[in-house]
Amino acid sequence: MSLKKIYLDNNATTAMDPRVLEAVVRDLQETVGNPSSIHSFGQQARQKLTKARQIIATNLGVKPQEIVFTSGGSEGANYILRGLFTPQSPGHIITSSVEHSCIYKTVQYLETLGSPATFLSPGALGAITPEAVQQALKHSTKLIALTAVNNETGVKTDVEAIAALAVQAKVPFLVDGVALLGKESFIIPQGVSAMIFSGHKVHAPKGIGFVFVRSSLKLQPLLIGGEQEFGRRAGSENLSGIAGLAEAVRLLKEEVPKAQERMEALRYHLENSLLARLPNVKINGLGTRICNTSNLCFFGVEGETLLTALDLAGIAVSHGSACASGALEPSRVLINMGISPSEAASSLRFSLSRQTTKDEIDHCIEIVVSLVNRMRV
Repeated sequence: MSLKKIYLDNNATTAMDPRVLEAVVRDLQETVGNPSSIHSFGQQARQKLTKARQIIATNLGVKPQEIVFTSGGSEGANYILRGLFTPQSPGHIITSSVEHSCIYKTVQYLETLGSPATFLSPGALGAITPEAVQQALKHSTKLIALTAVNNETGVKTDVEAIAALAVQAKVPFLVDGVALLGKESFIIPQGVSAMIFSGHKVHAPKGIGFVFVRSSLKLQPLLIGGEQEFGRRAGSENLSGIAGLAEAVRLLKEEVPKAQERMEALRYHLENSLLARLPNVKINGLGTRICNTSNLCFFGVEGETLLTALDLAGIAVSHGSACASGALEPSRVLINMGISPSEAASSLRFSLSRQTTKDEIDHCIEIVVSLVNRMRV
């Protein structure tokens, strides 16, 4: 009998939606030209690029010229941070110790170039509060950079309240929206100056993403060369990837409201079942969470051993962020929430998608219970 394969690592990446794949293949087959070319082939490509940008902008409630296509979240974070801060133009940065590495490490790099940073820690709540941001503000503060949803715990940040603070303080606000997109409907608040997104987290292709950059935010481009993307990102656009991304975002508007309820119900079912059937299990992150993410500590069990056993049983989960999971040390995010190294080492992340089924969660529950009981003997 073949092994039943269950994928519960959707905060790392998602399977491409078949309808998105169709859009990608269709563009590869139909579009020959470069959007920058003057001839009819280029005009056709440019029209498709414009249409894709319009679809994404409409769904987020922003202007099309405020959407800049990138290769993904990491490039987007680097573009905003390194475009705003240079050795010649330093400033104070407010961020957190639980950010994704693309922000956390880039801010650390900017510190070496003369821009001091305040790394706020969230405590057991798992999210940075508006009050903490308010207290960290200085006359020299040039940017607030925080995630909307922590990719490891699913804990949500009060983006609207912090955006209001940013407006009052006249400080730009960068939001990492990678783990938010596709989980619930939202409109970008006025106080958000820039927001980064990644296609492969919403059933679109890998290697494509976009940044919302408010027109008032002036940045140096990260990639220099041509005048693509309104002069903000040089290089011929990945048109087939953009076509897939636009289709993925279009589908979100139609499907997220119902999918959000279903994912949350499945997550509660997973958590409640494991908490009821296994002693000494806790949820990491006491704050309000996004619908699809559960970070669980299984006391007395080595997380990597359990992860490997689950993989052998056909179930894919994770030990933390995909960009850091190659490291053997406990999760930086969990440690900076005040969780002990031993508890962090005993923790795993389960992240669902719109494609996750109840049968898959039921099967996962049985396997986890069996493995944890065996490992605790």
